Amino acid sequence: MNYNEFRVVRRVPNGPLMVEGPVRIEMPDGSVVESDRFMVAICMCRRSKNFPLCDTSHRLRRRTDEPSGQRSA
Repeated sequence: MNYNEFRVVRRVPNGPLMVEGPVRIEMPDGSVVESDRFMVAICMCRRSKNFPLCDTSHRLRRRTDEPSGQRSA
């Protein structure tokens, strides 16, 4: 395989898997999801209403190591 034939895949911390498009995703049930975009975000948290494509639902989850915003007196 020639280097120019490789797709770039980037894992975003606490976010989606970014893949150079276009892509064809074959799901376990046999269905196919296609995207012709130049960069495709694939959901890794399984919260997306558009799964397997990311809809930024991962941003709604509050991390457990973040401060709660409340201060003790």
